[in-house]
Amino acid sequence: MEKFYNLWKKFGKNFEEGGKWQKLSSCYDAFDTFLFTPQTTAKRVGAQIHDGGDSKRTMILVVLALVPCALFGMFNVGYQHLLATGQLVGGMTAALWWKAFGFGLLAVLPYYIVSYLVGLGIEFVVAQIKKEEVAEGFLVTGFIIPLIVPINTPLWMVAIATAFAVIFAKEVFGGTGYNIFNVALIARAFLFFAYPTHMTGDNVFVRTGSTWGWDSDLTAVDGFSGATPLGQLATTADANLMPTDFWTMFNGLIPGSIGETCGWAILLGACLLLCTGVASWKTMVAILGTASLTAWLFNACGPETAVANYPWYMHLVSGGLLFGAVFMATDPVTSARTECGKWIYGALIGFMVIVIRVLNPGYPEGMMLAILLGNTFAPLIDWCVVRVNINKRMKRA
Repeated sequence: MEKFYNLWKKFGKNFEEGGKWQKLSSCYDAFDTFLFTPQTTAKRVGAQIHDGGDSKRTMILVVLALVPCALFGMFNVGYQHLLATGQLVGGMTAALWWKAFGFGLLAVLPYYIVSYLVGLGIEFVVAQIKKEEVAEGFLVTGFIIPLIVPINTPLWMVAIATAFAVIFAKEVFGGTGYNIFNVALIARAFLFFAYPTHMTGDNVFVRTGSTWGWDSDLTAVDGFSGATPLGQLATTADANLMPTDFWTMFNGLIPGSIGETCGWAILLGACLLLCTGVASWKTMVAILGTASLTAWLFNACGPETAVANYPWYMHLVSGGLLFGAVFMATDPVTSARTECGKWIYGALIGFMVIVIRVLNPGYPEGMMLAILLGNTFAPLIDWCVVRVNINKRMKRA
């Protein structure tokens, strides 16, 4: 490894000032800091503490936390395909298990390729123009975008949404660390409002056709519906409807966005984020606790509709509530930063997601809009918390 490191550093001299490739210095620096622990210190006079941890390492931890969701999402894409085409009549065998995962892998992988090619391509171009280091924020954003879209979303739409989000939700604000909205959610919001027919309905969450020619001779069985549980609740007049049971939804074997359906996979990622201190448990607890309380109140005294009567614990494993609470609402850039503010910020999101689900059937999911609303109020929440603390200290003084 030391020989490779020395060769890499020798190669890097070509990108230094005066080198033949100095205009591409940002590109070299991006790969250098990704492959090796930075050996530089801050350009300030005084004591220095050298630590191997940096923002790229933090981002890699988040990516690792997302891996269980991605792997299960690939399996579920294939599982829903097998179910829709009638191939699970005799039950799930080992051969069908691998077939489901292989089908899902081929279906999901192009979304990652498009997301990273477009997003990182823009990041590299902007870094070269500004003569700055390539920001590492898109390592996580590029991994999340494929997980929060339906499997039948056309790739060109994902490319446009990714470009829009990176440019207008991040770069125009100054780049990583300056954006006020979660970039991945802006990509999903763009798709939701620009191409609504490709983001909702019975036909977008389950791939009934082929993927790269796989199962090209099979079609969906008669009477098949690929609607999500929340989608079924929003379109029914039966106030007692229960689309499926809790454990089926917790295990993720339901239609939905690629990486949002499996509760235990999300909780595995949450454990890693909490153990490493990357995400705030206060934000997660506030969201889930407030959402549960709000749903319970609607159960007790809300309108006689299917969504209002939906048990509070079912809301937790429905749609993107759990995924958003763990991976997107906890984004350190766009969430509240004060400790007290995290409770308020999380409570706002948890309350709004249930209100949107129950009172606005046009948006059966709700988590996307709730988090973006929370992002909007996060700076104000922090300002109020700081002002209250300053006033208390002034009175004590």
